[in-house]
Amino acid sequence: MSTYLFQNTYIYDGQMERGLRCDVLVENGVISKIEAPNTIDDGHVSLIDCNGEKLLLPGFVNGHTHAAMSLLRGLGEETPLMSWLKEQIWPVEGRLTPEYIYWGTALALLEMASCGVTCFGDMYFEMDQVAQVSLAMGMKCALSRGLIGEDQKRVDENLKLIDDWHGKKGLLSVQLGPHAPYTVPMNAMKKISELALERNVGIHTHFLETEWERQYLRDELHCQPVEYLEKTGLLNTPRTILAHGVWFLPEELPLLKDSNITIVHNPNSNLKLGSGIMPLPEMIDQGISVSLGTDGAASNNRLDIWEEMRHGALIHKGVRHDPTIIKAKQILTMATLNGARGLGFEKTGLIRETWDADLVLIDLDRPHYLGFDVETLPVYIVYAGSSTDVEATMVKGQWVYFNGEFPSVDREEILKQAAQARKALIS
Repeated sequence: MSTYLFQNTYIYDGQMERGLRCDVLVENGVISKIEAPNTIDDGHVSLIDCNGEKLLLPGFVNGHTHAAMSLLRGLGEETPLMSWLKEQIWPVEGRLTPEYIYWGTALALLEMASCGVTCFGDMYFEMDQVAQVSLAMGMKCALSRGLIGEDQKRVDENLKLIDDWHGKKGLLSVQLGPHAPYTVPMNAMKKISELALERNVGIHTHFLETEWERQYLRDELHCQPVEYLEKTGLLNTPRTILAHGVWFLPEELPLLKDSNITIVHNPNSNLKLGSGIMPLPEMIDQGISVSLGTDGAASNNRLDIWEEMRHGALIHKGVRHDPTIIKAKQILTMATLNGARGLGFEKTGLIRETWDADLVLIDLDRPHYLGFDVETLPVYIVYAGSSTDVEATMVKGQWVYFNGEFPSVDREEILKQAAQARKALIS
């Protein structure tokens, strides 16, 4: 494994009071030293001379996506969620093959790695293919096989994923993936929660993405949202990811305080589908863990966490008429540490000695960073920065993206195969 010295760089993570100028040494896949600038011996290492013009951030975490849906981008645009799913997406998904899933996921990983994403939570089909692509690229992934109805075969597929891939090379985590309360009967959801507890894994599910879902819980299942989480055991698993959470009422949130829940905020997907805006300020006030996600490329249409950070901060300020209501450092914590923890990855999401070297190298020598200092770094990142500033992305001490190149995969072959898969799917 290579050793890298980032000499005279800035660092920042969402738990730091201010940025820091320093040297960072990466050895054996972890951050081994953080010391004053130009003080670590650079012998026998790969030197990255940052010259005070670069910034290291923790790798970004895309907490909720369906990576292979990169092949479905642009289908059924500007359509309400349920119509979009039933009339445009589900029919095409019925034609997906394992090979298409492989290349669609690979296409998504090119996009995410170049945007600084080092870890993602994926719910889809043929998840063995997603595992293989993630390992080939060297990226962290939390896999969950989407489960619909009471199909024991699909549940068995998800359990086999745990046996085959959970913990592999420190890059893969496996969760159980019941799709949503409106596609999985309550009894089946309860059994899945029991399996998660038994296997000591998390659950990843959609929850309260639309106002219609809240009405469904009330009229069809005869319970309120938190009551549903209690009855199905989703509050008793080791970890539960709730993707979206748009239609929680503020008065319900105290019941989730200190729980196992991580809610994934997908601001751009929710805006594009007209689903609404989640009560993020109240969630933060209650100490609920919230992370950031893009959702699939078919509903977003980008897999760019930088955009989710910026919009995730701005929409709440605008809707609440309060510029102070969400802080840049809170958004950065959501995009890194909270996402990693929710997906089951430890020592990931901060820049600390002994933590995994999941890092993003940012070029600060850009016009829009003029005037930054260690105090204002967070606001420059969230409000001025963008994914075009990413020079390189590292996972466990290995480059997955470096100056426009992808060292471990063949970009041109991925683009070629993904284009052929797209053409076959929609022809």
